Amino acid sequence: MSSQPPSKPKVDPLPPRPERMPLPAVPPLPEVDKSPDIASVQYSTHRTKLSTFRTQMSEHRTDLSEFRTDLSSHRTGLSEYRTDLSAYRTSLSTDRTDMSKRRTGMSFQRTRMSADRTLMSVIRTALSLIGFGFTIYQAFQKLHESGTIQHAAAPRNFGVALVALGILSLLVGIAHHVQFMLELRHTRDEMIHENLIHGQSRFPASFTLLVALALLLLGLGAVVSMVFNVAVFG
Repeated sequence: MSSQPPSKPKVDPLPPRPERMPLPAVPPLPEVDKSPDIASVQYSTHRTKLSTFRTQMSEHRTDLSEFRTDLSSHRTGLSEYRTDLSAYRTSLSTDRTDMSKRRTGMSFQRTRMSADRTLMSVIRTALSLIGFGFTIYQAFQKLHESGTIQHAAAPRNFGVALVALGILSLLVGIAHHVQFMLELRHTRDEMIHENLIHGQSRFPASFTLLVALALLLLGLGAVVSMVFNVAVFG
């Protein structure tokens, strides 16, 4: 089962950006007096103004650095949350892959049952042909034996033809079913070996095929009974 989605991280709100500092004018160079003492004082005063200017710029850079540090911490928190989301999506993808494998495995079972239903349709058709053919043969045979009709060869041949047609359709249906099921099993085994589907569910033998084989034996017995006049069924 998939894990719970990650909870929203407790990320600090975005820090306020420092106000843009109005750039002060650089102190101009003073007009230096010719007297050395006065010139020294003027230069000292100018250096003091320059130091004050540099201090203001340094304080503003410090504020900007702290702001960038806070933004980095905020991005780190968001990155960790994105990492948790990626792990959660990966777990969901794994679950979806597992469900896809199971659905594909169940589709093989549905295909197998569809093949059984197709063979059942062939069985119904063959049973109708064999039953009608045998009934027509027996009915006209009894009428001929009782003397009610003189010539019963054509109806009896028609009954034999119906039974033979039923046996032929059943043979074709059984051969097609066996070939299809062998290919289906081979494809399923290959996909299980490649770990594309789960193979826990059984893939049993077709009970419908056993019924079709039993009906084929009955049809052959009916043909032998009709052609060679042998009491196969007593």
